[in-house]
Amino acid sequence: MKTVAFNGSPRKEGNTWHAIRMVAAELEHEGIETEIIHVGNKDIRGCSACGQCVKNRNEQCVLPGNEVNEWIQKMKCADGIILGSPVHYAAMAGTMKSFLDRAFYVTSANDGMLRHKVGASVVAVRRSGGLPTFDQLNNFLSYSEMLIPTSNYWNVIHGARQGEVIQDTEGVQIMRVLGKNMAWLMKLVEHGKSSIAAPPREPKIYMNFIH
Repeated sequence: MKTVAFNGSPRKEGNTWHAIRMVAAELEHEGIETEIIHVGNKDIRGCSACGQCVKNRNEQCVLPGNEVNEWIQKMKCADGIILGSPVHYAAMAGTMKSFLDRAFYVTSANDGMLRHKVGASVVAVRRSGGLPTFDQLNNFLSYSEMLIPTSNYWNVIHGARQGEVIQDTEGVQIMRVLGKNMAWLMKLVEHGKSSIAAPPREPKIYMNFIH
């Protein structure tokens, strides 16, 4: 089994990376491989709302010039997905938002590629804005009908300078418990596939409130 994690921080091995690594350590202890992809230092433009991924249905975003399509395929092949971001103005990092908007639009437009995969979000923050960012990340998981493991508190860890999150003993426990619960849920899903059929996917109903 494999998990792919996306580090939305501009810093490759900053506090967001440390948070992801804490979760990954528990997954690896349970025999689940984890690959961490550094998104936050890339030049990724946002979704252009062109709708071509819906029209083409080829599991690709038509915008050129970066690794988004490669990462989408990694998500498709993974059993679990971790989304990690620092907090910028009480929100996720901009590059991470651009990546997630495009990647999750493509996966949704292509038969719900991430449906029933296990997904978790982690946030590293200096002081405030951790919960809004955590909520933003979870919105992508929820919309995709992913299965979300929990910890014993919200998945937010605190620190300012690189590596300071290691001193947040409660935050470290939160990440550790999350990793254990995520590994357990991934194994439940894997073992349950052979004995319990998944509910069929319903076609998405779209409407607005303009009459």
